[in-house]
Amino acid sequence: MPASVPVNRGFARFSWAVLAYNFAVIVWGAFVRASGSGAGCGSHWPDCHGEVVPRTESVATMIELTHRATSGLALLAVVVQVVWAFRAYPVGDRVRRAAGASMFFMLTEAALGAGIVLLQLVADDASAARAGWIGMHLVNTFLLVAALGLAAMWASTAERTRLDAGDGLGVGLAVFAGALVLTGVAGAITALGDTLFPSRSLAEGLAADTAPGAHFLVRLRVIHPVVATATSLLLVMGGAFVSMQRPAPRVRAAARALSGLLVVQIGMGLLNVLLLAPTWLQLLHLLLADLTWLALVALGANALVTPRAVRAKLRASE
Repeated sequence: MPASVPVNRGFARFSWAVLAYNFAVIVWGAFVRASGSGAGCGSHWPDCHGEVVPRTESVATMIELTHRATSGLALLAVVVQVVWAFRAYPVGDRVRRAAGASMFFMLTEAALGAGIVLLQLVADDASAARAGWIGMHLVNTFLLVAALGLAAMWASTAERTRLDAGDGLGVGLAVFAGALVLTGVAGAITALGDTLFPSRSLAEGLAADTAPGAHFLVRLRVIHPVVATATSLLLVMGGAFVSMQRPAPRVRAAARALSGLLVVQIGMGLLNVLLLAPTWLQLLHLLLADLTWLALVALGANALVTPRAVRAKLRASE
């Protein structure tokens, strides 16, 4: 593998655009759930009520159709990306691998969405099965964002340094990523509980959360903020650990971005509780969660391409 490859600026710009577009699709998908429009096409997929383009005045159907259309465009964009990557980069290049992973996770994303519809885990369904599928969907979404983000980041640089996960860096990054994924899953399921079991006041919500025999989706509303706070503290310390192990400027910048997003996310979560989880705030909270995940991916990607041998040189120059 060469130490560097020419930067394909057109492909890099396209990859960043695909990533940004997928963020919009993800947020719209959350709006489908929050607005109760998941059953807008009934239990039909990929058609809608047995038709490709049904004639309807139902708002729920239009919302669901829009989500399917935008998701289809996202799939086409990733197809273009992976074909372009395989034509523009040599065999074995990490951009190729990231683009290929993006294609895989895009297909599994579609499969999970189809499963939720076909199994009718939508609308007012409050089953553990629905929570499980939502959790799997969130994990897959995070993996898709990671693959798209890595494709864009690696396409934007000519450097092809070997990945170095020594000095506990690989283990640490795996722990940080696992904690954030679990927190994201808890948050996605908590958002489902906010949608299905809304509260009219903060006092009513707190009483429902702690009531004996409360639904598990309601109880999770108490657990998630605690888990999220603990994870945020872990990741702030994790950013400091990674910066210490690989003190390159871009690693430190990613660590600062991660810490800043975590602070904003905690504040957003608190506001979400105080305002009783309005739809617009749920969507913003999700967007920030995805951006926080992307910041962690950037931190790891930049740290892993900074060899340990560089650490002493960087510290000596300070």
